[in-house]
Amino acid sequence: MENLLSFNFWFKMRPAALTPFYFNIIIGLVVFLFLAAIILSIIQKRNSKGLYCRFWNSLVVFSWANLIFGLLIAFFNYELVPFLSSRFWLLLWGIGIIVWLFFILKRLKSIPERKKQLAEEAEFKKYLP
Repeated sequence: MENLLSFNFWFKMRPAALTPFYFNIIIGLVVFLFLAAIILSIIQKRNSKGLYCRFWNSLVVFSWANLIFGLLIAFFNYELVPFLSSRFWLLLWGIGIIVWLFFILKRLKSIPERKKQLAEEAEFKKYLP
């Protein structure tokens, strides 16, 4: 834990290789993102119209983008590329995932409001010639 909180651990330009346990965690996350991207792409094609279209689209883009970034991180850590295998890339990736999921959930939360607004518009238009 002491090593995890040190500046040198996160910003060392030539870090040591990841332990096999942590490398397998990254690979497992990449495999999960790959499966999620395929499943979400299928769901997105089925729901290509409607209120949830943009939500499914954002999840698909999230999965594919983080899959590619995760593969790059795993590759650079495996090959021990000096700058590109630094630990701060893992930190940035984790922060990026959290922020991106926050905005996706915010979009999901706004869907019932949009549904209510569309119902009110339909009710209003019913009385227009």
